[in-house]
Amino acid sequence: MGNPIRHPHIVVHSPALDGSRRVTEGDVTLGIASHLDDVVEILRLADLDRIEVEESDLVEWQGGGPDDWPGLGEYDI
Repeated sequence: MGNPIRHPHIVVHSPALDGSRRVTEGDVTLGIASHLDDVVEILRLADLDRIEVEESDLVEWQGGGPDDWPGLGEYDI
């Protein structure tokens, strides 16, 4: 039997105190996101841009979904 196709498991971690979220694939940190657009760009740079960030089963959102970015509005002037 051949090897099954391996799909990346992307985790967008719970927000830090500043609202940023770490993005990992397995044990590798791909980047730090402060907005949904950052997650899309991080995955693009990792050659994973075929993933539909908001809807894919390959992306696990911890501590809130794609619309949860707490702390960002606190710095508006």
